[in-house]
Amino acid sequence: MSLIPVTILTGFLGSGKTTLLKRLLSEAHGQKIAVIENEFGAENIDTDILVTESKEQIVQMNNGCICCTIREDLRATLQLLASKKRQGLLDFERIVIETTGLADPGPVAQTFFMDDEVAQSCLIDAIITLVDAKHATGQLNDRQEARRQVGFADQIFLSKTDLVSAEETRALIQRLKHMNPRAPIQAVHFGAVPIGQVLDLRGFNLHAKLDIDPDFLSEQDAHGHGHEHEHEHHEHAHGAHCDHPSHQHGGPGHHHHDDDVKSFVFRSERPFDPARLEDFLGAMVNVYGPRMLRYKGVLQMKGTDRKVIFQGVHQLMGSDLGPQWADGEARTSKMVFIGIDLPRDIFLQGLEQSLV
Repeated sequence: MSLIPVTILTGFLGSGKTTLLKRLLSEAHGQKIAVIENEFGAENIDTDILVTESKEQIVQMNNGCICCTIREDLRATLQLLASKKRQGLLDFERIVIETTGLADPGPVAQTFFMDDEVAQSCLIDAIITLVDAKHATGQLNDRQEARRQVGFADQIFLSKTDLVSAEETRALIQRLKHMNPRAPIQAVHFGAVPIGQVLDLRGFNLHAKLDIDPDFLSEQDAHGHGHEHEHEHHEHAHGAHCDHPSHQHGGPGHHHHDDDVKSFVFRSERPFDPARLEDFLGAMVNVYGPRMLRYKGVLQMKGTDRKVIFQGVHQLMGSDLGPQWADGEARTSKMVFIGIDLPRDIFLQGLEQSLV
């Protein structure tokens, strides 16, 4: 049986998660989705679309979706759903897990890597974070959990942008990009996101594409962070970003205090020595794993003509051989690390020393 794709939905209180879940569970979108709801959330979904006796844990919706609240642990719930699907008792194609308002999505994501039984039936697709533009600044300032949710995301949806000025929205997007340059950020109207933009994002696939926001890259290079060859990177059309808020008021960093969740990119034209890189990353993950939220790389390795793709969440790291480097393609290794107060210099220096 093919693996069931799972989407993790996380986000600030009031950001529109419940609105989005209600749409998943009631709209005629033609997808059969099982929604796992963390029922300790402050805002429950049961108001108008659930008519159920409290003892029943799994409820079929009128649009063919299934809603299921977690009372035990997530693992048991996932196994229950998968076994009912195998036995033909439940019919669904995918799972969406809602985490409570300030939950850390890390342990939820790790379940899919660490638990063999879960890994045999489910495959994590992406972590989506909803951010409430009106209250984001305060939440990001005061709550590390909110910053972590941003760092973990494969996709960020910004709700309530209609309630703040364009300038505030721009500053917020800049701030979010510094925390997480790999997640596309999209403004949506209070949780009303097209279903196609929520499912099948493949944020955890080991594919040979590492999308990092080009503004973030050109800004890093402009401030000389350990890359001696910016001129070779065609993606930095210098001058294309001059209307960028940070260039109008004297560089980045002026518009927010320094968040503890931040990211950095390492790039090199020289190949990595596989053994040295493995030792170095292993050591880093041992020490800093709990503070490493998401990291990903597409690498040039000595001894293979194929791209090596790796990514990780906290202490769990996986890698795979990707496609061959194309003829004439610049063989540039690129890695992005997103974490909490990671010692950037130690990482950059260690990676540099792991090159051939």
